[in-house]
Amino acid sequence: MATCTFFGHRECPETIKTKLRETLIDLIENHTVDMFYVGNQGHFDYYVRCVLRDLKQKYPHIQYAVVLAYMPGKKTEYDDYSDTMLPEGIESVHPHYAISWRNRWMLKQSDYVVTYITHSWGGAAQYAAKAKRQKKTIISLY
Repeated sequence: MATCTFFGHRECPETIKTKLRETLIDLIENHTVDMFYVGNQGHFDYYVRCVLRDLKQKYPHIQYAVVLAYMPGKKTEYDDYSDTMLPEGIESVHPHYAISWRNRWMLKQSDYVVTYITHSWGGAAQYAAKAKRQKKTIISLY
């Protein structure tokens, strides 16, 4: 089985969900991807989470986790942390470096990386470049 993670810009059109869904179905059905790790910073991550939650109904064998960079704050009745995780070791990382540490952790776990990169600066572009250097299979949605 294989694992996939995601890197995309905070700002992202909701229309990406259609292409994202098609890509994830292909990964599940044709590339034996059954584990997905996604962050929680911005629209792209939110759309990935929504599509994965929906696909879990059709493909109950898949798993996904929203990988947090920080311990959640005070929980409210609207918070749903049921599909989240903290990677082991992040508790000792200074908060300033937590997102980078989390992103490196997700990249290390993954065989496939799905990206939505529209410009060459920022964290998403940086981690897409790292994925390329590490010879991960990269699928661009842009």
